[in-house]
Amino acid sequence: MLPTTPVPHPTSKASDFSETFRRAYRWMLLARLAEEKMASLYRAGKITGGVFLGKGQEAISVATGIALRDGDVFAPLIRDQAGRLAFGESLLDFTLTYMGARSGPMRGRDGNVHRGRPREGMLPMISHLGAMVSVVNGILMANRFQGRLGSVGAASLGEGATSTGAFHEALNQAAVEKLPLILVITNNQYSYSTPNSRQFACADLVDKAAGYGVSGHTVDGTDLADCLKLIGNAVECARAGGGPQLVIATSLRLVGHGEHDDSHYVSAHLREMPLGRDCLTVAESRILSESWADKVTLDSWHRDSLHQIEEAVAYSTREAAPDPAQEDWCAYSSRQLSEG
Repeated sequence: MLPTTPVPHPTSKASDFSETFRRAYRWMLLARLAEEKMASLYRAGKITGGVFLGKGQEAISVATGIALRDGDVFAPLIRDQAGRLAFGESLLDFTLTYMGARSGPMRGRDGNVHRGRPREGMLPMISHLGAMVSVVNGILMANRFQGRLGSVGAASLGEGATSTGAFHEALNQAAVEKLPLILVITNNQYSYSTPNSRQFACADLVDKAAGYGVSGHTVDGTDLADCLKLIGNAVECARAGGGPQLVIATSLRLVGHGEHDDSHYVSAHLREMPLGRDCLTVAESRILSESWADKVTLDSWHRDSLHQIEEAVAYSTREAAPDPAQEDWCAYSSRQLSEG
């Protein structure tokens, strides 16, 4: 079974890094297969709402989740299943929410991408258009006011969110207050169907870092090793008082915006470029070339992931949906307070 608790970020020791790499790969694999299962159920009419896959973006996502620790805050987006798992979300939270079960973290009330457990640092998504950055800022400011130091907050964004006022205001605040914020922007070349050429005019999104007075970093979002190292260093820099860290990961969304979208607008030229590589395939090749595992072991990880997913789906399918006539329609925060 895969662990369900956050994994420490990689250290300089080669043996530690290889172990972290293998764990990260398994989270990526589990996320990929779990999302493919949801896509299949969606096409069969078993899921209400949308299904959004992280295919091609799992490396930067898992690197973010794996670098965080207890007490940190993570604001994931719709393509962050790998990071969610690495940070501690259970596979059951994922399947119960998608299946609309009352026993899920959102009690069957909300869309399947808006799930989270705030008390454990996993924030339910409000919107993917920059809105979550200010929420993370607020938690980090509250920690500071209450003397809880040493924690960091990570927020995921797409390149399209950098065009919004919410992004500007939140990053400006984080810079002025020198908050321990890691802002991970995955530039997958399209904001839904809008290409980068119609989204921003700067040569590279990392150029925006200087304008806000924060540290900027770029990384190949298809290379798990590079993502683990860079995000791990950015998290430690923020934790040590280095202020906000703006990370730009370059990749390509290998599927449509959601299962309802055939991504016909994606340039064939981009698909053939290095940024169009499948990060899961790249990670698997690295494992084999470094002899960190053999093909037999990789196949066993694949079978184990499928088994976990089938068990979680079967359990979630048996769970009851919410009954509007019996539901206690109080705010989630009120329920938390009443339960102590």
